[in-house]
Amino acid sequence: MKIEIRIPSRSDRLLIRRMMELHNYDFSEFEDNDLDEHGHFGYGDLDYFWFEPTHAAFIVTVDEKLAGFVLVDNETFVEGNERSITEFFVMRKYRRKGVGKWAATEVFSRLPAKWEVRVIENNAPAKAFWKRIIGEYTGGNYQETQLDSDDWKGPAFSFDNRPEKT
Repeated sequence: MKIEIRIPSRSDRLLIRRMMELHNYDFSEFEDNDLDEHGHFGYGDLDYFWFEPTHAAFIVTVDEKLAGFVLVDNETFVEGNERSITEFFVMRKYRRKGVGKWAATEVFSRLPAKWEVRVIENNAPAKAFWKRIIGEYTGGNYQETQLDSDDWKGPAFSFDNRPEKT
């Protein structure tokens, strides 16, 4: 199995938008989201991920087939953090096969920063996934903060993978 991530071109925005519908379908189990009158969940403005220097998008492929995406921004809730995984999606058929772990660690490695990964409170599978992945990636050197505000309810995992200055 050959797993890769690539930076999508502007013309790939529609691919991300279509996969976002699958992501939002999966999340409808944990959040109170419904389809709109056109049969879409929708997602705000994805253009930021192509035009803002603080944002990044990645497409995940397995054996050259679309398998998911990762969206990164600078919206953080724990003071001092710089980057956040804002959306992370791996198609169900590729889950529990190492695709998510590989994609997450590849994104972290490509973008050294003070990271924050937030999980909605009632998404137990995601909490277990991120705790395991970040724990392995950092050798246990991370913090878990329980957020409880109008903006976010749930754990935020924080770590710093910037190169140490000597």
